[in-house]
Amino acid sequence: MYRFPKGFIWATATAAHQVEGGNTNSDVWVMEQTAHSMFKEKSGDACDHFNRYPADIRMLAELGFNTYRFSIEWARVEPLPGVYSQAALAHYRRVLQCCQDNGLEPTVTLHHFTSPIWLLQEGGWCSAKTPARFADYAALVTDALGDLISRICTINEANIGRVLTSSGVMPPLEKLQASKGWQEASATIGVPADTFLPFMFAVTDQAKDTVMQAHHQAVRAIRSSNPNIPCGLTLAVQDIVAVEGGSALAQLHHEQVNEAYLKQIKQDDFVGVQNYSRHRYNRDGPIAAEAGVELTQMGYEFWPESLESSIRTAHALSGLPVLVTENGIATADDQRRQVFVHRALQGVARCIDDEIPVLGYTYWSAFDNFEWMLGYEPTFGLIAVDRLTQQRTIKNSAHWLGEIARSGWLPPAL
Repeated sequence: MYRFPKGFIWATATAAHQVEGGNTNSDVWVMEQTAHSMFKEKSGDACDHFNRYPADIRMLAELGFNTYRFSIEWARVEPLPGVYSQAALAHYRRVLQCCQDNGLEPTVTLHHFTSPIWLLQEGGWCSAKTPARFADYAALVTDALGDLISRICTINEANIGRVLTSSGVMPPLEKLQASKGWQEASATIGVPADTFLPFMFAVTDQAKDTVMQAHHQAVRAIRSSNPNIPCGLTLAVQDIVAVEGGSALAQLHHEQVNEAYLKQIKQDDFVGVQNYSRHRYNRDGPIAAEAGVELTQMGYEFWPESLESSIRTAHALSGLPVLVTENGIATADDQRRQVFVHRALQGVARCIDDEIPVLGYTYWSAFDNFEWMLGYEPTFGLIAVDRLTQQRTIKNSAHWLGEIARSGWLPPAL
């Protein structure tokens, strides 16, 4: 048996667009509606968490978690530039208060992939205006809600665009811009296809600099408003493995998606690490898992040990305490979910034993939810959601992980 430190953060997570439903003022919503959308299906009502949050939050607390990570939707809070919705702020205050009333510390993410439509009309994540726009939004949220927030993640997976393209998961930006769905979405929003740049596709050097400037300006704004709230950003930290002459390409990928970001955040309070599998490179580039290897519903290799490697990488390059802000598996086999998390937590324990300051572990996700381009097919959740009735069904893995969170003890085996 392994005992995690006192005060260890045990969390599960959601993101606004993926669970709330009806996020009609966001860029991703527009992209979902096009005739040739790259999204497999529309998010629609999602998990209706916008309305069902009291029961959902109570359920997470009763399972044994002590923290809930969720995002505030910028497109709801600021539907037009400089125009703030007091109704949206009041809603999120109720969500935060519900967390507090149920004994859950709220970890708030300010930007989780979706942006207001007007931001894209101003140039999106290549615009020189965006860092200040985002900092103003961060200041507003902190001023209005900071008294109820335990910690803030400014931007979720600031490196996501580069990760998806350099690992071969997403086509090059030029190919996306030429697609019918992209052109339809850009026309709906009213910008040329080659300047339409949603956050998930911010892969250029200019976009990377814009994202990081937005983060740094937001941190300054948060600290000016409330210096007692710890803040950082989250990164998809990659476990990169070289095989068959792939050392040079693996190192280049590491520099582009890990080093380029981790070395810029040394003044933050923590770094959020998000990891799901490893990435292998040979001399020709990224390669798929070997034949016969177990894959998740996302097509990832079943390799929970990658979390340990990512924690070590993040701490070594940033010097910061590490908060695992996402780790999990998309699978229909709930027993394999428990095996995956158990092996991942064994790696977390080894990091702690080596005196790496790991603040906590967050399972992604709380619910089977909308998984972006793949729709509702991948099931990451600890809690199943019926697509027609919205009925919640707690999985065995939720009870199992909740008991570990409640007791702080990791059993040696399942």
